[in-house]
Amino acid sequence: MNSGEYTYIWQTPDWPHWRYDLAALAQPLAAVSRAQGLLLGRLTDVGLGLRDQASLAALTEDVLKTSEIEGERLEASTVRSSIARRLGVDIGALAPMDRHVEGVVEMVLDATLQCGQALTRERLFAWHAALFPTGRSGLATIRVGAFRDDADGPMQVVSGPLGRQRVHFEAPPAARLARDMASFLDWFNHDTAEPPLLKAGLAQLWFVTVHPFDDGNGRIARAIGDLLLARADGSPQRFYSLSAQLQRERSAYYNILERTQKESLEVTDWLRWFLDMLLEAVTAAQHTLDAVLVKARFWQRWAAQPLNERQVKLLNKLLDGFEGKLTSGKWAAIAKCSSDTALRDISELLAAGLLRKSAAGGRSTSYELVAD
Repeated sequence: MNSGEYTYIWQTPDWPHWRYDLAALAQPLAAVSRAQGLLLGRLTDVGLGLRDQASLAALTEDVLKTSEIEGERLEASTVRSSIARRLGVDIGALAPMDRHVEGVVEMVLDATLQCGQALTRERLFAWHAALFPTGRSGLATIRVGAFRDDADGPMQVVSGPLGRQRVHFEAPPAARLARDMASFLDWFNHDTAEPPLLKAGLAQLWFVTVHPFDDGNGRIARAIGDLLLARADGSPQRFYSLSAQLQRERSAYYNILERTQKESLEVTDWLRWFLDMLLEAVTAAQHTLDAVLVKARFWQRWAAQPLNERQVKLLNKLLDGFEGKLTSGKWAAIAKCSSDTALRDISELLAAGLLRKSAAGGRSTSYELVAD
């Protein structure tokens, strides 16, 4: 898989002079641009409030999925509340704050809302510190808000049990990080010849190849990509999530990164794959916008219906895509009320025509929203 003279692309004599076939990428570039135009054009036809809701949905998914790629699951309601709080979007009752969630949200929002600002070492250090507020990654103590020092040996990406671990990638030595990161930041912060979407793909690949931190490199690399995508869109407001698409293709994502880092600085295949994922992300955002519009129409239709706080909360959960079957027992658990109160809430919604009994069988009666 290597050239015989080097194992990883950062060891090549001409590192980091990337090469790619622009003609081969013209069609996927045009497809992404066309899809972005359709999405943004559709968003101009909805009100500011609905655009805010669509952006909230996309950012929530982005924060959840960039962490999930690394095997870390965050609570969706906490993430959504954190973003809504910072953006000033009214979503009713807010979930309690979680300092780890707050850190990921801080990084993602700083990358997108402040996309016009320069990317500096200090900004990267701040993102890293936000990701690891306790100074630990799991049980391990790590250098936070600073580049790694390789005190415990070279930085490697490995998998498998102890004694039979497979090394997927080894990063450049810490001794050259200052030089490598200075080169990356100089390229990042100046106008270059690459089309903006390709620059986003190259930036993500370049950063994750340098791997400058003890942990969090993947999440920061994706935030860097999002920053450049926001610049390319000409808007800090996000309506699609590339991280969500990368999570859906997590195995392929890791495979192409490993393959690219062991081949050459000719990275047309990586950029084509990146554009394919970007196209899928923008297409998926159309479905997210559909869900936002359905939710808005639902509440417009039932605006005059008297509802208590528990009913509003559970109806919103159903509108957001409730996993599994909604039973009276689940209602009581989520709303933190008695079984009698849950049945009374449900009976009122059945009588009003907002809910109906599900046709699906089972030991317990379940309920679903009444479609328009």
